[in-house]
This record gives sequence, C-alpha cells and structure tokens, in this order.
Amino acid sequence: MTMAQRRSIEIEGLTHLAAIPVATRIGPLVMSSVIVSFNPGTRDIPETTEAQVANIYIYVGRILDEAGAAWGDVAKMDFWVPSNDVRPEVDAVWKNHFPDEASRPSRHIHVTGKFVKATVMAYVGD
Repeated sequence: MTMAQRRSIEIEGLTHLAAIPVATRIGPLVMSSVIVSFNPGTRDIPETTEAQVANIYIYVGRILDEAGAAWGDVAKMDFWVPSNDVRPEVDAVWKNHFPDEASRPSRHIHVTGKFVKATVMAYVGD
C-alpha cells in the first residue's frame, strides 16, 4: 500500500506557536488546524465578533488557495463562538460563499470560549 504525500499548508498572517501547520493536504483531502480570529500577523483578537468572523473567512480563503482548493471544495466547517448571538454574523458571510441552499457544506457551531475560532475540511476533486 502506498501513502499519499502529505503537504503542510502555511499562509500569510496566521501561524501556530506549536510545530504544526495551519492546514495539511493529503491527496484530495484538506484539513485545517484551529483557525484563530487573530488580526493578520499578530496574536491580537479584534474587539468585535464581526471582525473576528471576517478574519476567519479571510484565513479559510487563504488556506484553500494555498492548498489548490476553492470554496466549492469545502465539505465541513466548525465554528467556536462565544454566544449564539454570533450566528447571524457567521450566517451572513456563509450565505455569500455558499449561496445555493442545495449545495452547502456541513457546519457545526459550538458555543464556547471568548472569541471566534474555526476549522475547515475540504475535498479537492479532479
């Protein structure tokens, strides 16, 4: 059995302090590590959840680009938000990226923590 080659994905503006990449691609599968809503190039969290959500989507877009994927390849996203009040902000941008109700990725919102975080999983087909 041969294993698909693993490729670490790094993007501008977001890094981890541990020895892990922002995301990994193995064959057609792209999986992120936790994506924190830091302001690009810093460890500072924006004061508003709207800005935090915007940062998440910016980083996911960069991860997808670097992995050779697109928004249409996203299979699932998980969000961690400080309260259910953030759902409309997540939904507004979500609907822009995935306007077709018949073709949206899976998603789960966890209400926990002090700021917005996310993960993304994508499958890059032929």
